[in-house]
Amino acid sequence: MVKNSFISVTFQEKKKESSGSVEFQVLSFTNKIQRLTSHLELHRKDYLSQRGLRKVLEKRQRLLSYLSKKNRVRYKELISQLNIRESKNR
Repeated sequence: MVKNSFISVTFQEKKKESSGSVEFQVLSFTNKIQRLTSHLELHRKDYLSQRGLRKVLEKRQRLLSYLSKKNRVRYKELISQLNIRESKNR
């Protein structure tokens, strides 16, 4: 829970400035992934939510690969702030 509050506080100020930026989109997908993961821990057979989780994971992965190609420094900062592993396919 502490990590979630840190993420929301860190990017709350940036939300007003740039809600369409890649970093903000990755942040919102990360929050959605955390919510769906906690939901699926309780409801293991909710296959529609599993499908939604896979779709959000793929979207986030595409955005992260785009960011790593365009600006490697911003990619590294975002990965370290959100505690996301780097992708294997670079």
